[in-house]
Amino acid sequence: MTRNRWLILANVSVGTFMATLDGSIANVALPTISAELDAPIHVVQWVLTCYLLAICATLPIAGKISDLFGRGRIYNYGFVAFAIGSAMCALADSLALLIVARIIQALGASCLMANSQAIVAEAFGANERGRAMGITGTTVSLGSLSGPALGGILVGQLGWESIFWINVPIGIIGFLAGLYLLPRAKAAKKGEPFDYAGSVLFMTGMVLFLYVLPNAQDWGWRSGLTLVGGLGSVLLLTAFYLYERRLTYPMLDFSLYRIRAFAVGNTTALLSFVALFCMNVMMPFYMQNVLGYSPEQTGYTMMVNPLTMAVIAPISGRLSDRFGPNWLTTAGLLINASAFALLNTLTADESAWVLAAHLALFGLGGGLFQSPNNASVMGAVPKPKLGTAGGLNALVRNIGMVTGIAVSVSLYSSVLGHWTGQGGEASAKPDSGAMLTALHAVFWTAAGICLLALFVSVRRFSGRAARTDGA
Repeated sequence: MTRNRWLILANVSVGTFMATLDGSIANVALPTISAELDAPIHVVQWVLTCYLLAICATLPIAGKISDLFGRGRIYNYGFVAFAIGSAMCALADSLALLIVARIIQALGASCLMANSQAIVAEAFGANERGRAMGITGTTVSLGSLSGPALGGILVGQLGWESIFWINVPIGIIGFLAGLYLLPRAKAAKKGEPFDYAGSVLFMTGMVLFLYVLPNAQDWGWRSGLTLVGGLGSVLLLTAFYLYERRLTYPMLDFSLYRIRAFAVGNTTALLSFVALFCMNVMMPFYMQNVLGYSPEQTGYTMMVNPLTMAVIAPISGRLSDRFGPNWLTTAGLLINASAFALLNTLTADESAWVLAAHLALFGLGGGLFQSPNNASVMGAVPKPKLGTAGGLNALVRNIGMVTGIAVSVSLYSSVLGHWTGQGGEASAKPDSGAMLTALHAVFWTAAGICLLALFVSVRRFSGRAARTDGA
């Protein structure tokens, strides 16, 4: 147990919140960036996608490098890279430069995400680790969901560049604090070589998969590019899985998925983030393009979701400690599915109060699901594998975000193009009826994804999951 453990937790929480926040903070700024940089929305979405794609491709590698050279050192380097990338984003005067800067920013975020839970697990003893992990998990969820709200306020007040400038002082302060607080680097463990072949297979397969997914709409889902790219990514990731299973020191430990609570928790988290990012991406477009809200008004309205979650998550965490996570996680997914169904009752003339009530329902469902699900996953993992489990959690979360962005934008563009008869981007200002039809298609799909997660979640009740002293 480390003496400065609560200060370490605060430092890790700041880095985690900042890294996850930037996965969604640009959502509400996309219409503004699209107009100022003169780029269509299906291209501008790469401001979001490239960030999450780069994180997904490098998370396991960052985790392995941290095991070899010290988690504290690599985590602190993450603050530096993130601050530099953020400054470059704010200074970018073209979409190409902005995307390059976002990738640099993502490399820093990967170093932060890959090490946060492992650093916390090492700093806290068994009697406090669960509570600390719960705080970290809540920070992740709040960061992921607060992006559109904070982004809308900053864009409305200071312009889109401000969503990146705000990271620079935070990154500098986090780096300086980390120099004092974080544990010193440990010598690399002998006999644990870096897995170069596995890293190449994983990065190539993951980048190819996450590149094909958002582009399939433009290429055509049955086009040669989509089919060849999709099949190639599946083959590469399958080869990676088979190769890793043969290694004594694999980059990813797939044996964790033999633990029921870990497998169910990871799967439901993936599906939950896919669905939630359908809402996170589409609601700002609904508010600004259909209702005519300003970015600032959109941000204040979107803030209801994370604020509600911030209230509910600690309560659900305590209830989970007392009654177990099964009923809470399942109830949270059911509430989210119901919230998506209710979004389909929205019209082209709604008040901010009505939208706030809908978003509060998402905060309730997310708060009931996230904390107990995180506790269930980490509580089922053996203590020596807590770091690996944390890295897999972050990977699954980010894959869910990328998939949610791609699915929502692709489906929205496809349905909008069908109703306008011109393609998803040909009409600059389609009528509100066509946009609502497209939005409803996305929301019904997201509701179905939540129901699929609910179906997986009920497997928690089918038997007692193996539990170790992981928490």
